[in-house]
Amino acid sequence: MRTAIIEGDGIGKEVIPEAVSILDYFNETYHWGVEKVPVEVGLGKWERTGSAITDEDITLLKSCDLILFGAITTVNDPSYKSVLLRIRKELDLYANIRPILPVPGVYKLLKIKDRKEADVNIVIVRENSEGLYSGIEEIGDEKSTTLRVVTKKASERIAAIASDLAAERKNSLTVVHKSNVLKSDKLFLDTCKQVAESKGVNVSDKLVDFFAYDLIMSPEKYDVVVTTNLFGDILSDLGAILLGSIGLAPSANIGDKQAFFEPVHGSAPDIAGKGIANPIAAILSLKMMFDRRGKKREAGLINRAVSAAIHDKIVTPDLSGKYSTKEVGAFILSKVRQYDAASFCLEDPDGLL
Repeated sequence: MRTAIIEGDGIGKEVIPEAVSILDYFNETYHWGVEKVPVEVGLGKWERTGSAITDEDITLLKSCDLILFGAITTVNDPSYKSVLLRIRKELDLYANIRPILPVPGVYKLLKIKDRKEADVNIVIVRENSEGLYSGIEEIGDEKSTTLRVVTKKASERIAAIASDLAAERKNSLTVVHKSNVLKSDKLFLDTCKQVAESKGVNVSDKLVDFFAYDLIMSPEKYDVVVTTNLFGDILSDLGAILLGSIGLAPSANIGDKQAFFEPVHGSAPDIAGKGIANPIAAILSLKMMFDRRGKKREAGLINRAVSAAIHDKIVTPDLSGKYSTKEVGAFILSKVRQYDAASFCLEDPDGLL
């Protein structure tokens, strides 16, 4: 299993090593045969070489099964092209999956009393290949345009992934759109409904402006949500409010051949190098990678270890803690080791999870 490791820029270089240490533990303990492939892309490479990502980098990524990705800093320079958009397009990673599921105990830690953790368990499925991120643009001094693209093919395949996910959960899918104003959204809405109905999934729809409000006010009403590229980008970041910190938000970008896992938080240059970045989103992104590869037991061990960090208040400043990135990562790894060893004493190793 070839796994590309991209630390990227900013705090990516701090949080990804903490996730990789857990990957290394399982790989070495259980002889998984994971081949780690370091890949450098991003602002640092652009400043040094004039290119943030090369054709050779894309070829290397295509040779890998999985990608664990830190963060990229994008600068306001016409010659700097989005690394993430290119990777998503070149590898056809058309589905962005962002779970909104609070870590047990985080509401108590942060003294959140106006909602219950049990009411929040949502997955936002974002179409990742077109919409306003089509990359088709004309930039001028007096007028600039970006073409918003919605196709039936892309809408069908994202609806299929969202519907299959909904069928595994509560069999409920919400399509979020703005078809009352953006007529291109009518194609997306109609296609998603047709796909969901063909799969026997209960489907409803909401306008994006109302949904943004209702997501925060009444999260218990939603389970699986499917939407277009820009709406999904914004709504999933908004959903981090329900997690307590964007430092707890993992994500996956899924294609037919490869899968790419990353924390949502970005490169955060304002805190880069200070050693205070929250590594939990990166570690939970690794957990999503394990889930994707069928490593359910190991994913469960990570979940329990992260919950222990929250319970014991071994957390970074974004969660009102006093611990460093490395200290939190080391604590979670120690708990993974502890729970893994304890499970050998049980007839049912899943009993701990």
